[in-house]
Amino acid sequence: MFLRKVHSKVSAALDGVLFDGMTIMAGGFGLCGIPEALIYAIRDSGVKDLTVISNNAGVDGIGLGVLLETRQIRKMVSSYVGENKLFAQQYLSGELELEFNPQGTLAERIRAGGAGIPAFYTKTGVGTVIADGKDVRAFDGESYVMERGLFADLSIVHAFKGDTEGNLVYRKTARNFNPIMATAAKITVAEVEHLVDAGKIDPDHVHTPGIFVKRIVHVPNPVKHIEQRTTRPRNIAASEVK
Repeated sequence: MFLRKVHSKVSAALDGVLFDGMTIMAGGFGLCGIPEALIYAIRDSGVKDLTVISNNAGVDGIGLGVLLETRQIRKMVSSYVGENKLFAQQYLSGELELEFNPQGTLAERIRAGGAGIPAFYTKTGVGTVIADGKDVRAFDGESYVMERGLFADLSIVHAFKGDTEGNLVYRKTARNFNPIMATAAKITVAEVEHLVDAGKIDPDHVHTPGIFVKRIVHVPNPVKHIEQRTTRPRNIAASEVK
């Protein structure tokens, strides 16, 4: 079924993978490194009642925000949601379920899921609402809360470069959650900016080995969004003042 990894269209890369009620991991941090083309394809498919595991839910109208607009997400498993007003509205109205995580805990839950670790203990969240209903144990005189590993039906990731065998390279901070999510699902689909032949990527430069990636789609020249652009006034030399 997955012998041919490269697909010419984004919709084809998700063909036969999506179903109502599924769990999807979506890479990215804010709008950096998000698999935007795959997100739009999920929107266009009409699949619904989704549980989405992602650091955040994008912003209004961009990234996972488009799936909130269409009410296709039932539950978010996230660590930061402050950039999305629609998210807040849906959550406060009871329309959207939220499983909130400390960011490091979310990252480790994903990493653990990809490594086949069903649960682990961490100090983060002990004595707070994060620990409510969870197993808390003492190790060496300190309390730790148990967190479950996360594993999804589908992971969608964005890579700077990929080869036809699915080996992936991420660029700078766009690496973020993508590598660990690529390991933590039954099927991982990657959109790549630059697609090259097998053997063209130095093995020492590979961030995600192709064994984890089932399907690839080439998405050249994606739009690189910025949540909040912050600038400062230019310092004008006295000689430039007229």
